[in-house]
Amino acid sequence: MLQSIHCCWYTHIQKWPLCPSFTRAVLNVIQWRTRGLHSVAHKGRDPWGEVCLCLPWKGQDSSLFSRSLCSLVCKWTYSAEKGWDDSFWKTIGLEDFVADNYSKIGVIGADVRGHGLSCEGQPVTSRLAVICGTSSCHMGISRDPIFVPGVWGPYFSAMVPGFWLNEGGQSVTGKLIDHMVQGHAAFPELQAKAAARCQSVYAYLNSHLDLIKKAQPVGFLTVDLHVWPDFHGNRSPLADLTLKGMVTGLKLSQDLDDLAILYLATVQAIAFGTRLIIEAMEAAGHSVSTLFLCGGLSKNPLFVQMHADITGMPVILSQEVESVLVGAAILGACASGDFASVQEAMAKMSKVGKVVFPRLEDKRYYDKKYKVFLKLVEHQKEYAAIMKGD
Repeated sequence: MLQSIHCCWYTHIQKWPLCPSFTRAVLNVIQWRTRGLHSVAHKGRDPWGEVCLCLPWKGQDSSLFSRSLCSLVCKWTYSAEKGWDDSFWKTIGLEDFVADNYSKIGVIGADVRGHGLSCEGQPVTSRLAVICGTSSCHMGISRDPIFVPGVWGPYFSAMVPGFWLNEGGQSVTGKLIDHMVQGHAAFPELQAKAAARCQSVYAYLNSHLDLIKKAQPVGFLTVDLHVWPDFHGNRSPLADLTLKGMVTGLKLSQDLDDLAILYLATVQAIAFGTRLIIEAMEAAGHSVSTLFLCGGLSKNPLFVQMHADITGMPVILSQEVESVLVGAAILGACASGDFASVQEAMAKMSKVGKVVFPRLEDKRYYDKKYKVFLKLVEHQKEYAAIMKGD
């Protein structure tokens, strides 16, 4: 069997930068099992891998099991240039993994011409992929390694062969929206009204916001309501798991209007978090001009528009809604020899479905809200310092 481990939190162990699978807890589990302390003792026969490798493993001759380079580079300290680092495994007491050459560890490229985009004619390094669902990942690539504080990587050839990958992220995004909406006193009313229209609660909220905004842009409804979204700590770029969520501007009323505006403020806060990650990446040397969104939240037009407005960048959506499946097909097409490279397959198989441009006339408003956004975390740290003081 494939002995699987699942992604948890990010950590550093001495000099090796590790992705989520390698928290101290997960390493302890592997050490526990390999030392025979589990009821089903590790016999040294089966490879270790992530849950995402289960289907590929089942689809291959187990004796010829091949690992994803992305998985090996990002989660198992493998270097696409230099190979394995034996010293890491020996230092943490898993030197038996070194034996037998480690046998136990067994859309962004779419053609954008004709859409009036700033990234047209620019290298693929000007594009940032945002995979947004329960949580979100922000994937940027570069020709040379770029070290970004609070952002994972750089990982060579982990996403696009020949390029270095940096991955930022937000611990909770879709989950946070659910939490804020479902915990509101008006949620039962929202459920009933959405069901009567055969709509999702989020489609109903979006239409309700359009109804109550009157003549102003919908984003202006949150002029007095601000959210800091780190209800589960900050992954990037602050890398601070002690941070908490914050909401300022609450009133006594708890009707459907209040719920809709709190939902909007939460979506905006997530987009401001993306802006903060982009600024950190650009300060370190990345140059980003266009966002490519995929995942469940990319199906929400409000979420997409807020990301365009708040970052000031156009957002590209894939023609194929389930773009993760396209990525799998691209890799399969390369493996079968239909394309000479991943880049060629990306250009031919990834199609632009929709482009959402920012409302530049609203820039000044969002710049002011972004200043408030940054003040929220600054104040939270000040409050923590006060409480820790004498």
